[in-house]
Amino acid sequence: MIVSRLIPYKRIDLAVRAYNQLKRPLVIIGDGRDRHALEAMAGPTVRFVGRVSDEELPHWVQGCRAFVFPGEEDFGIAPVEAQAAGRPVIAYAAGGALDTVVEDVTGVFFHEPTPEALAEAVERVDMLAFDPQVIQSHARQFDVEHFKERFRHFVQEVMATRPRGGDEGRT
Repeated sequence: MIVSRLIPYKRIDLAVRAYNQLKRPLVIIGDGRDRHALEAMAGPTVRFVGRVSDEELPHWVQGCRAFVFPGEEDFGIAPVEAQAAGRPVIAYAAGGALDTVVEDVTGVFFHEPTPEALAEAVERVDMLAFDPQVIQSHARQFDVEHFKERFRHFVQEVMATRPRGGDEGRT
């Protein structure tokens, strides 16, 4: 499954070509200017759903075998959300995915932006046993509450090492 805006830098075309080669089902949720071109290249196993509501999306994600993230982004919240649902991620090994996906634990990487490399990663997912609870646990480190706690701890450490007295008003 893919959840994305359908625009060039998201590299949805790689996934469509890879799943065409594999003749495996791929569900693509989202819309964008590339939708018609992607639909034209898609084989019979690739399904475009369009936009879904925030209420519907968890149902789709929970029902997928793996989440495909073929583009490069600074962070990319969608793979983290998929992991929060216990689903492994198949990601291009670049950008934020390198920080959010753990190879062979929460997903797999493909190292070249080609349909062939992505297809190999898809096949690797089938050979591995992923533990949804381990994947969910990993995703919790990106949770808002976890971030707030780490930030509080950081501020406390800085304040504890700050010199006291006589420096009020200095920045």
